[in-house]
Amino acid sequence: MKNGTATDQAATGAIVIAHEVGLHARPSVKLTKLAKTFASKIELGLSEDGPWIDAKSIVKVMAFKAAKGSTLHFRAHGGDAPEAVTALIDLVRRDFDESHGGG
Repeated sequence: MKNGTATDQAATGAIVIAHEVGLHARPSVKLTKLAKTFASKIELGLSEDGPWIDAKSIVKVMAFKAAKGSTLHFRAHGGDAPEAVTALIDLVRRDFDESHGGG
């Protein structure tokens, strides 16, 4: 017996923000741009219980004000949900591609 289909997947994940100033303007833009490349509904929270915000909304993500040391929780629902959560966690793990010295 199958539960769901390939177009109906859910995924969750969490990672601690190591970025020096947290989820400020540039990381917020990078996160929402990446989230928008996926078809799934993607949400972001500071705990497993929420409150949850739309990870594709730059206004909501910037207003989120997640500080360094905060744990970002991602949840996604849709055909590419696992890939979306993995990609977003990788972006945070890479420090939003901002901490690489001279390039």
